[in-house]
Amino acid sequence: MNVFFISLGCDKNLVDTEKMLALLDEAGYGITDDENDAEVCIVNTCCFIGDAKEESIECLLETAELKKTARLKYLIAAGCLAQRYKDEIIREIPEVDAVIGTYAVKELVDVIRSLESGNGKSLLRVDDSGYEQPGTGRIRSGVGHYSYLKISDGCSKRCTYCIIPYVRGGYRSAPKEDLIREASVLASSGVNELILVAQETTMYGTDIYGRKALPELLRGLADIEGIDWIRLMYCYPEEIDDELIRVFKEEPKLCRYIDLPIQHISDSILKKMGRRTNGREIKDLISRLREEIPGIAIRTSLISGFPGETEEDHELLKSFVEEMKLDRVGVFTYSREEGTPAAAMKDQVKKSVSRQRRKELMLAQQKVVFEKNRSFAGSNISVIIDGKLSDEDVYVGRTYRDAPDIDGCVFVKTDRELISGMIIDAQVTGFKDYDLIAVSN
Repeated sequence: MNVFFISLGCDKNLVDTEKMLALLDEAGYGITDDENDAEVCIVNTCCFIGDAKEESIECLLETAELKKTARLKYLIAAGCLAQRYKDEIIREIPEVDAVIGTYAVKELVDVIRSLESGNGKSLLRVDDSGYEQPGTGRIRSGVGHYSYLKISDGCSKRCTYCIIPYVRGGYRSAPKEDLIREASVLASSGVNELILVAQETTMYGTDIYGRKALPELLRGLADIEGIDWIRLMYCYPEEIDDELIRVFKEEPKLCRYIDLPIQHISDSILKKMGRRTNGREIKDLISRLREEIPGIAIRTSLISGFPGETEEDHELLKSFVEEMKLDRVGVFTYSREEGTPAAAMKDQVKKSVSRQRRKELMLAQQKVVFEKNRSFAGSNISVIIDGKLSDEDVYVGRTYRDAPDIDGCVFVKTDRELISGMIIDAQVTGFKDYDLIAVSN
């Protein structure tokens, strides 16, 4: 029986999908990339914000149509939307044959077998009692030379706007030994860039070791032969400590790049968000990172239009973007997620106002990026190659300052034959919008 997978949402969801693929392969199921050749389709859904929720629902509805025109027998909804809206999915989309919550990944094979035996619609466990890690085996998809390594699941921060603790549960770290083993297998398959992800990477180990164990995990990963770059995402600012900074300074494989989601800079908004830091502390941390780790690239994410955000709060945030000149900034309009404390707050900001404020923040950041890119002209950089433009002697890659899919690219013109995963030297000749243009001999 052939299985077709659709993975929606974040990179963490993608890791879950790859682990489910491995479970199915081990059980003897065929994996197909042709939806018309599949008897089982599994949609790994997302519901982090409203747009992701709508995309997941539309995908389920569209996939359900394959039951009329293709070989599809069973449609399974997995992931965050399935966890959060299990009853609604079963009631409103009768074509869905099974719903698997985020804690039931290891039971996927049993679900399919249950459907094959004619036991009808299955609704699996959706609480975290008895949760087990889904293992370290993966069947990877996409680019071959970089891979995401999910070091934990869930979150215990409970920011007032975030639905993740309600669908993923509390913070749960994967054992260090399992992660080293998983990364070693990835390296042996050709991966040379590891991208560490979690809802919150900096709290790694606190639940199972009683301490922050991210620094020692990073050192262990750096010892793996074949790994050249390690990239760190989702680091909460209040959890950055001396030991983590020391690893950045001492470990050459750790990219001088940090994803530091701050969400806002106004003290009053940060407090309403349930964040555990303030504007002064954020600015001091950024200054310290730049002082102690020369050349570090700092990415952040911001939310515009949070309940109660005044024009003064917005202007404060815009001034922060203009003055701090962070390397990468993503801005999201506030999404009112039912069941979260923020959804019940008074002074909800009009969507039109949120969108306009987001536009202003992005324009402010665009000026920062263009100014930074202009300053790179003539400089020598290291570039990891991701692919080649068809019919041209131009390759697409990234610097250590760029995470795949969310940051900029480098277009490298060269007469050499390059392969994906190679790290080459290049010279910047210019830029186009958010991307650099370079040459390599």
